[in-house]
Amino acid sequence: MTLAWAVMVLGGIALALGVGLAIAARRLRGSDDDLVERIDALLPQTQCAQCGYPGCRPYAAAIAADEAPVNLCPPGGQYTADRLARLLGREPEPLDPSRPAPVPPQVAVIDETRCIGCHLCVQACPVDAIVGSHQMMHTVIASECTGCELCLPPCPVDCIALVATPARAQPRTARPVRAVATEALQ
Repeated sequence: MTLAWAVMVLGGIALALGVGLAIAARRLRGSDDDLVERIDALLPQTQCAQCGYPGCRPYAAAIAADEAPVNLCPPGGQYTADRLARLLGREPEPLDPSRPAPVPPQVAVIDETRCIGCHLCVQACPVDAIVGSHQMMHTVIASECTGCELCLPPCPVDCIALVATPARAQPRTARPVRAVATEALQ
């Protein structure tokens, strides 16, 4: 009987400590995660790694931890760098010249007549905007494509092209990929 009471008391203490730790973790974590979320929301979500980080979220975490400047994002351009500086109360800086130059918004288009279905572009796409089965034709979901260019290098037959799209500030229209591809090929 005393052993059962001892186990119940120890279990109750462990439960109370667990609940206390969970509450403390939420309170201590809240402000950093909130800042990372707000920074990440300002980034263009291309997941292109041109900033030197593997995606927008890791770059946002580095900015929040004051481990990275706000001017490393070529797809976001000067507009994004200025917005990040304003959010963090920092002085705006020009885009880092060691990074690739910003390009107008673009979308990948696959020439379906030349696609061999190697599946390498699908594996390279960080946002899953390319669909197709192995040894079958692939296509791009234009409304999902961020224009990051990561699908270009692995393509062995160079059947992927990038075409200009309307500004990212405007919602992307879900135009059929065939229409975008036809325009690109013409």
